[in-house]
Order: sequence, then structure tokens, then C-alpha cells
Amino acid sequence: MSEEKKGFGLEDYDKLEGSLRFDAPAEGGDAPAMEMKMADISWVKRKYLDVPYASQSYAQRLDLYLPDEGEGPFPLVVHMHGGGFGMGDKRDDHMDTYLKGLAHGYAIASVEYRLSSEAIFPAAVLDCREAFRFLRKNAAQFSIDPDRICALGGSAGGNLAAILGMNIPNGQFPGEEGMTFDGDCSVQAAVDQFGPMDFRPMDDQARANGVSFADHDEAASAESSYMGGPLPTLSDEWLAKANPATYISDAMAPMLVEHGCMDRLVPFMQSVNFVNAIYQKLGDGRVEFVPLPNADHEDKEYSSDWNMNVLWGWLDKHLK
Repeated sequence: MSEEKKGFGLEDYDKLEGSLRFDAPAEGGDAPAMEMKMADISWVKRKYLDVPYASQSYAQRLDLYLPDEGEGPFPLVVHMHGGGFGMGDKRDDHMDTYLKGLAHGYAIASVEYRLSSEAIFPAAVLDCREAFRFLRKNAAQFSIDPDRICALGGSAGGNLAAILGMNIPNGQFPGEEGMTFDGDCSVQAAVDQFGPMDFRPMDDQARANGVSFADHDEAASAESSYMGGPLPTLSDEWLAKANPATYISDAMAPMLVEHGCMDRLVPFMQSVNFVNAIYQKLGDGRVEFVPLPNADHEDKEYSSDWNMNVLWGWLDKHLK
């Protein structure tokens, strides 16, 4: 994506007076936007940029970065950006944090996907699943190990990473019915950071915690825009299709879930209920939950040294 693209920077969450909205601009006006902060990738010596993984949309592209040393095959961490399913960029400044994984011996990829303004659910999930098929199918060409792949994302990207982590077979996700695929999209680990999971109760959870914004049911909210209409008008069956908990099974990859208790955009209970659902269906040992007591949405604590040590240590345990 172009580095001139407008959007949302990490520090812009401090300016919010409500959750992300995707209102149509007034006639003759411009859509509200803030400058998106982009990562510095100039120092990465080995990289593949804007690689198409499908051909339906220009958005269906990914970036791949390899460690400076070694021939591989490298374990791979695949990042899916946040932005309420309606904004964001695969090369935004989150990558400054995750590219540090190159020094730990990981290849790092970042996936662009169709945003809700272009195509509603399940398009973003279908794009990510196709990107993982592409990476697995072309693993030898890119010096990556197809059997050591982690899906990782924050916020909307956390929802996508959690769905990928369920290892749903080809043809069994909405939008794939009756289709055949060249390769599979399975992963060996998944990391969900503060992702929205069950859209229906988000406003009730926000009112209960007294911290989060209770505006997810509005027509222009990120979740409503993603699902194709105001949440109160949509069926439980339709909303459940976007909830990773719907797909919990023994096929699920080991999962790390992190969420801040002071999250204003995605109520902390979203992750509590998601983790409890995994425990109830699969028992102990399948998910590790790291609550961050003082962290807000997109808090700098997620990229702190201590939390990155948690992340790389967990990945080392499951991918190396």
C-alpha cells in the first residue's frame, strides 16, 4: 500500500472520544483521517514487498522479511494489521516492533486484506486464509518452513489471527462452500492481542466495566461496518460466523491471548470469555492468557521489552 495512505497511528488512540467509526463523509467534505505512521523497513536487507497472493483486489498483497543471516527454512510469523477491519496498512508502524523478530531467527510477513469499505465479512478472513495458503505453497521459494507458522494480530488483526488459529479446514469457512483449494492454510501457533471476538455483547460489556466506549451497536461502528449493518439488526447466526469461538475444536493451534484491562475500544471481557470458551471445550494447556492490568487499547506496554520477551519466548516454545 502507498506510504501516503491516511489512517491511524498508535498514539492517535489517546485522542479518541469513541470507538472507530466509518461514517460516510458529508457531501463535499472529506472523510476524517489522521496520518498513518509507517514502519522503517529500509534496514532490512532481504525482503519481498507487495507480493500478490490472489488476484481479486489490489489489496491482496503481502510483505515478507527474512533474517540477515542463514539460509532457512525459517519459522514464520505472519502479522495481520488492526484498524477496525476498515483501515490500516500492512506496513504501518506495528512492524517496527515485530520486525525485531528477525534478530530472533524468524521470518516476518505482513498481510494486506480487503477492508470493510471494499468488501464486508467474510472477505478479510478469506483473504488471510488465501495468504497463508500462498505462503505454505511457496515456502521453498521464500526460504520459510511451512510447518512452523504463527498467525499474529492485534485488535481486528487479533480476531483474524484467532480465526486462523482455529485451523478450519478448506471449504468449511463461510464463503468457501463448494470451492477447492491448492494447499491448506493451517498454522502451528496463533497470537491474539486485544481482538474483538463476540460482537453482540460488546456494548453491554463496555457499560459494565465503565471504561470502554459503548458505541459498537451504532451503524457506523467498525463492527457494524464489517458485518454489513447495525449489529442490533443482524442475526446471532450471522455474527457468530465472525466469532473465533464458534470454531474451537481439537484442530486449534496453541494460542497466546493478551488484553489490557483498561482497554477503551475492545472490552477486556471479550478475551476473558474467549479464553474461557477454549478452556471449556479443550481443557488446560491449549491457551495462555496474559492480562495487562493497566493497559489500554494499542498500549505501548504491548511493545515493551518485557512483553516482547513474553512473545518471543512463547513463540520459541511452539515454533522452534
